[in-house]
Amino acid sequence: MAPLREGERIPELKVTPDRYVTYRYAGASGDFNPIHIDEEFAKQVGLPGRILHGLYTMAQVARAQTEAGGGPEALRRLAVQFCGMGLPEQEITVSSVVREVRDGVAVVDTVAEQGGKQIIRNAEAELATD
Repeated sequence: MAPLREGERIPELKVTPDRYVTYRYAGASGDFNPIHIDEEFAKQVGLPGRILHGLYTMAQVARAQTEAGGGPEALRRLAVQFCGMGLPEQEITVSSVVREVRDGVAVVDTVAEQGGKQIIRNAEAELATD
């Protein structure tokens, strides 16, 4: 893998969560909030339907960083700001650009979008570059 450079765009990650991902993620995470697993309940509380777990979406941001950094051991820090709801069966695009590289660490700014709307913004990752 080539070293990351300031201003470099990291390859976008595009992922389309399947219709069952919220059920699998509920089991893995222990978060069985009905807004994630019960379509009718989610609609009753004003949502468009079941929504993705925020931490599932954050995991996609982490995945984009670890793929760019050469593996999970490269990710030193990750912070995100949730700003929208993700939905199953709609593509999520994670876009990242290297803001700076210093002392063996690349600082990467990232957003995640779905349907033209940001669902994660102001994400910042630190990746080891050596």
